[in-house]
Amino acid sequence: MIECKRTNSGDRDFQKLVKKLDAELSIRDGKDHSFYNQFNKIDAIKYVIVAYNKNIPVGCGAIKEYSPETMEVKRMYVPENLRGKGIAAQILKQLETWAKELSFSKCILETGKKQPEAIQLYTKSAYKVIPNYGQYENVENSVCFEKIL
Repeated sequence: MIECKRTNSGDRDFQKLVKKLDAELSIRDGKDHSFYNQFNKIDAIKYVIVAYNKNIPVGCGAIKEYSPETMEVKRMYVPENLRGKGIAAQILKQLETWAKELSFSKCILETGKKQPEAIQLYTKSAYKVIPNYGQYENVENSVCFEKIL
């Protein structure tokens, strides 16, 4: 039974999961990692979900305000050995619910083309591909999504 906790970026379990995420992305992104890493700082994220299975952290995700009506999904992660169990989908759904509660009307996000599991998750979760936005414009390895809430 997965339980999700609302917290912020000061949460130790979130910080530990993000370290694992960064280590994995460093390998997947290769030479592009430092470019992406600059946009993934977690020091001031107010809206974080950490998922637990029997008090063990098994995944995380966050949202941060992108514009007055849009939240950006950030730092989604489930360890590789736990993928395919619906944990990430549950975290994403919780983040969307939270965004709606805060009166936001859509979520956007960026992921890498070298992350097929993430692309599959977002596609299954009714996210639509959009032109790359902001700092991801003209970045070949990025794919951006949005979902109207």
